[in-house]
Amino acid sequence: MAYNDLREFIQALEKAGELKRIPFEVDPRLEITEFADRSVKGGGPALLFEKPKGSNVPVLINAFASMKRMQIALEVDSVEEVAARIVEFLETRMPEGILGKLKMLPKLAEVGAFFPKTVSTGPCKEVIRKTGFSLAEFPVLHCWPQDAGPFITLPMVFSHNPENGKRNCGMYRMQVYDERTTGMHWQTHKQGAEHYRRLLREGKQTRMPVSAAIGCDPASMYSAILPLPPDLDEMMIAGFLRTKPVEMVKSETNDVLVPAHAEIVLEGYVTLGELRREGPFGDHTGFYSLDDDYPVFHVECVTHRKNPVYATTVVGPPPMEDFYMGKGIERIFLPLMRLQLPEVRDIAMPAEGIFHNLILVKIRKSYPGHARKVMHSIWGTGQAMFSKVIVVVDDDVDVQNFSEVAWKALNNIDPQRDIEFVMGPVDSLDHASRLANYGSKMGIDATRKWPQEGFTRPWPDVITMPADVKARVDEMWRKAGLR
Repeated sequence: MAYNDLREFIQALEKAGELKRIPFEVDPRLEITEFADRSVKGGGPALLFEKPKGSNVPVLINAFASMKRMQIALEVDSVEEVAARIVEFLETRMPEGILGKLKMLPKLAEVGAFFPKTVSTGPCKEVIRKTGFSLAEFPVLHCWPQDAGPFITLPMVFSHNPENGKRNCGMYRMQVYDERTTGMHWQTHKQGAEHYRRLLREGKQTRMPVSAAIGCDPASMYSAILPLPPDLDEMMIAGFLRTKPVEMVKSETNDVLVPAHAEIVLEGYVTLGELRREGPFGDHTGFYSLDDDYPVFHVECVTHRKNPVYATTVVGPPPMEDFYMGKGIERIFLPLMRLQLPEVRDIAMPAEGIFHNLILVKIRKSYPGHARKVMHSIWGTGQAMFSKVIVVVDDDVDVQNFSEVAWKALNNIDPQRDIEFVMGPVDSLDHASRLANYGSKMGIDATRKWPQEGFTRPWPDVITMPADVKARVDEMWRKAGLR
């Protein structure tokens, strides 16, 4: 059965030995970050701080910070199971004949069962506060020394497309300015920013209603970071992941629906045209993202459960919790990439590449220039457009083995011939680009070169030992008492 809320997820983590309770006081300013950083880099558990300094609200962190925890979150033995389900439902060929179509009906009904369900109320409404509240009551982390202040790092931010009313849920950091005001870090490529721009252009209203939920069932939280096409409802995808619809309830002060089982909900609005300096912030690049102007979120109402839990995360020098969340995306979306690029056999995004800086791609090469076609296809696909460096290798290379990729790629390339540069959109957090959001990207064709690509020299084989020799030495190795 799907988790109803964050609390059931916490119970599952604890039952699996993946959670450690911290019963003494720890400061949300820097100290919890240091705990979380040491735990994830040392292969430690998720952490539940029961007495954060200055607050009565416990803090959950590192809940997704291992592949085992990702499996617990998605209730699978392997995240590839999710990928297989998605591919099955996205199969484009309709079956032939009436019998085949009838067999499809149960699947279509199942898809309909995943759509969010609107309810009249929910646990997130146990406490409703339109006056007398302060964001300072919550243990919002001041993560790193040069951060501009405390940041809400794991919010599910809900807004609506003003043209068609479709919902978007994104995870955008929120710098806490004061008791009732935060930043809204809508990077220019994100859907929340697009909704804001459209309303600004229309000029018909001065406010954009927004609600942010903190601490939900793990599938709903995870769906907020998935690189989905615009206007595809993240809560429908969450229902698909958890095989149960997400219950949604109307906010108290606006028409935005939020998960009914959320721990905390911040309701309010963004004033169109109002900008404020946001940042610096110790980001997932491992560097501080620079301060810049971003919209401002005004909190009008706070609703929460009795005795809520504050779910958060911290990003910084990799690997951290976001690496494992990204690894899940890599495995889940590989089959979807292969629907468009069937020649792709596997991909890998090393932790040091912080998702957008490096993607390794293994292909089944079928024609001259095939590697370059794949590079440009990836640059033209959704958030993969931010890939700063793409390395394409042949299908005899294990892209999950970064040492093997480096060895074979560095041997296979002639730098002038096999490296190409393109200009285009880059991640907003890329501090090295010549302009904000715009810069260069590099593709490396590390495949074996063909005569049809102008390579006329012999191409050598990789050194390997015959299998029969290995088998004979296996026996002698044991006989010699070697390990």
